[in-house]
Amino acid sequence: MYPFYIAVSYEKRQQLSTFLRKQKRKPIKVCEADGYFLCYFKDKVSYPYSLRLDKEIRKRICAVDAYIDEYEKLLEIERRAQIETQKREIRTMSAKERESYGRALTQMRAKKRSDLQGLYLYRIGRDRPLQTQISTGDIVLVSRGEPLKSDLQATVVDVGRNFMDIAFTQLPPRWVTKERLRIDLYVNDIPFQRMRDNLESLRHPSVEVKRIRDRLLFESTSKKKNMSNEKKSFAVDSLNASQRKAAAEALHTEDLFTIHGPPGTGKTTTLVALIVEAVRLGKKVLATADSNVATDNLLRKLAQRGVRVVRVGHPARIEAKLHEYTLDTLLAAHPAYREIEKISQEIEAYKTQQSLYEKPTPGKTRGLSKNRIVSLAHKGKAMRGIDAQTLASMARWIGYEQRIERLYTERKEIEKRCVNEILSEAEVVCATNIAVGSEYLLHRRFDTVVIDEASQQIEPSTLLPAIRGKQVVLAGDHKQLPPTVVSENDLLKRSLFERLMLREDIDKRMLTIQYRMNRTVMDFPNRLMYGGKLVAHESVAERATPCRCDYPLLRNDADVYFCDINDGYEYLPHRSTSYANETEAEAMRIGVEKALSCGLSADDIAVITPYNAQIRLIKKAFEEVGIEGVEVGSVDGFQGREKEVVFLSTVRSNSLGAIGFVSDKRRLNVAMTRARSKLVIFGDRDTLEKDSTFARLFRWFARTPRAQIVSVDALAY
Repeated sequence: MYPFYIAVSYEKRQQLSTFLRKQKRKPIKVCEADGYFLCYFKDKVSYPYSLRLDKEIRKRICAVDAYIDEYEKLLEIERRAQIETQKREIRTMSAKERESYGRALTQMRAKKRSDLQGLYLYRIGRDRPLQTQISTGDIVLVSRGEPLKSDLQATVVDVGRNFMDIAFTQLPPRWVTKERLRIDLYVNDIPFQRMRDNLESLRHPSVEVKRIRDRLLFESTSKKKNMSNEKKSFAVDSLNASQRKAAAEALHTEDLFTIHGPPGTGKTTTLVALIVEAVRLGKKVLATADSNVATDNLLRKLAQRGVRVVRVGHPARIEAKLHEYTLDTLLAAHPAYREIEKISQEIEAYKTQQSLYEKPTPGKTRGLSKNRIVSLAHKGKAMRGIDAQTLASMARWIGYEQRIERLYTERKEIEKRCVNEILSEAEVVCATNIAVGSEYLLHRRFDTVVIDEASQQIEPSTLLPAIRGKQVVLAGDHKQLPPTVVSENDLLKRSLFERLMLREDIDKRMLTIQYRMNRTVMDFPNRLMYGGKLVAHESVAERATPCRCDYPLLRNDADVYFCDINDGYEYLPHRSTSYANETEAEAMRIGVEKALSCGLSADDIAVITPYNAQIRLIKKAFEEVGIEGVEVGSVDGFQGREKEVVFLSTVRSNSLGAIGFVSDKRRLNVAMTRARSKLVIFGDRDTLEKDSTFARLFRWFARTPRAQIVSVDALAY
């Protein structure tokens, strides 16, 4: 640390800045946190109001300051990377190419639909099906064919076979319904702003927030307290022993607790039981997740348990069947809402009248202030080349504007009062992490905060809900894929959950009984990632594929197959950085056709692969033979999902043994744990076996009775 420093209270920082400016001194390091403003210098500075701080306090202030600065920089890097990725694609790809990647739609027609809770809803569509990655909740850019020249954004509400419903927050221009539209997947800036604002709030927090902040950010040297047996009791019949123990310990933890939930172990079920018990004990609970899908899943299960729950968030991003629990719906049902509607009608009436008069834009007012315009109009005078009649018209416009602003303020106050009543009466509030940064929840505190999907969130996202509670429970699985980060920054890809799991001062519990995979499907991922601690519940341990078939990859004499594509090859399609393998795609097509002909339904099957180019190739192969309803997607996108039978294409096939990100253990773990009863892996053994993890997989195949390796040449085509 630098030898000399000046410390002042944060309120006196301006006084310090003035002093340094007069003395012509410049600090070599500046830190601010916890009510202090610190300046470090190479040599001594005499400042009359300088405080002497304890060394540990100074270290803590600098650590908090460095943490916030670092993550703010990382967020800005990620934000720019996301924007640039979309813009670069839009600039360098034709509309047809970008559409082939699923990130744009062209030749769309729009039609106005009924409004959705204050939003302007439009249905856009065309005759042919929409093959797109754009999904519910995404932000899209709407244009007439030149997206980089448009600033019109909308939120996707629903996606059908050949249509998409989108919602605007403001009434869009008329051309939206008159011209053919282009829709582009874009970047939402609001999450970044809320995460940055939340980080800044950690500099000078309240005593309560500081306590939980320091536990989250800094390791403690104090020992964990042992809970009494009485506190560990948790009588919920629907939970197994490991779930009950995790829920009980989490519920009675002093501040922080992590629940490690490997695939199929009922992590969300455990969280819901924990929340219900917390409500029974009179606690106010905030339940969050990073995605709207996971948040809605929590909401659905809590509603089924009879909990009074309110869902905060953009209505367009919330499942339609759950709208009755949304803050917007409950606000519309509030007794005071009629007053809000009446004020809204008055505002619209005033706006209609206002439009009849001259708007005082900068180009028309010639430097005159609004007050000056009103004064001149009252006197009937002209000024600066503006005639008296025009000034009078501008003054009338200003008068209406003032009335409208007063009504807006009045309406906002009533809304705020109603929202506070609704949220105060709720036992549980459900929201995405980012929605916690909205005006409705920004300053609310909760007894317990429960965060699902915690291992799939960047740290600043998790901090949004985490600092809102006295007690925080995070659940996730750091052995699966980390947060998705476009900028590929390793620190940003490390979740807060993963960091806490590595700390000895944090209480934690792993769920060990899984209800998804049969014993064989579970076995290798269990050995690879979970130290063999997972146990298949008796209800799934011997699960068999619900069909009878003599096809080599679908027989019931094995649950995991590896199909060795020994004559395949990988390639990079034109203008793509993603690999494809035609031989594997063809073998998978035949395998899926056989599965469907053997009695499996399309809903029972998933086809997954790490590469987007292979996804497009497989989809094309399926379309050519009329295969419909079978889900084809990426390994990363399928995390958290499951199917009865999963076909996995590894794609890579080369003489160098290069397999890129296929070598990631966590990605392999996710890929192998999606299947309930049968997993079929397609790949080039000679290429994959050069990797140590896959070499271990092939050794496992050799000694596991219900796992077999089959050459593609041996398949009956």
